[in-house]
Amino acid sequence: MQMIHSLRNFFERHGYDVSSRLADRLGMRTTNVRLFFIYFSFATLGISFVFYLLLAFMLRLKDMFYTKRSSVFDL
Repeated sequence: MQMIHSLRNFFERHGYDVSSRLADRLGMRTTNVRLFFIYFSFATLGISFVFYLLLAFMLRLKDMFYTKRSSVFDL
């Protein structure tokens, strides 16, 4: 259990260091940088989901207009 806590502390210490160093370089508060990354990750997830729904809708429309017609020889 101690190993898990030390591993978590390592990643938290070095993971948050990235956003704090970026905030220092940009002259912003660290919480604003972290919130930006959180909002940006939700936005990119949302854009991909909307793109998926748009493609599904377009395929449905294509299937409605271009149906397979029976051949003359099938009669």
